Amino acid sequence: MKDILREIGMIARALDSISNIEFKEYDLTKGQYLYLVRIYENPGIIQEKLAEMIKVDRTTTARAIKKLELHGFIEKKDDEQNKKIKKLYPTEKGKKVYPFIKRENDYSNSVALQGFSEKEAEILFDYLYRVRKNVETDWEFVKKGNKRSY
Repeated sequence: MKDILREIGMIARALDSISNIEFKEYDLTKGQYLYLVRIYENPGIIQEKLAEMIKVDRTTTARAIKKLELHGFIEKKDDEQNKKIKKLYPTEKGKKVYPFIKRENDYSNSVALQGFSEKEAEILFDYLYRVRKNVETDWEFVKKGNKRSY
């Protein structure tokens, strides 16, 4: 059996490394751009939903949010019905950097898919979507404190 997860991991780490270098001039590091993009695309999202969306734990999300807030990319606002709930929004600074992040993502997508037909790209997307859904089931299971049996 081919070790597809090793290939996916290498792709993810290479793209993450490129992004961290290219986004350094904007004071965005360690994958913080992922959080900013999701907040920009989902204004008013709460921390827990953001963590689920990115597939990381709450502590990691809290650290990233704190840094983004400290650097002026996002702001927290109280929910009007429940003051305990903090909603996340991009600031003007965050909104200004989003197009650059989006352009980088679009470019990386086009590089990654060089030599693929439109149909092949669709098939690859469908396969990767299925892989993610399979992994998500285990992620949810383990996140709840369970152990997988190998």
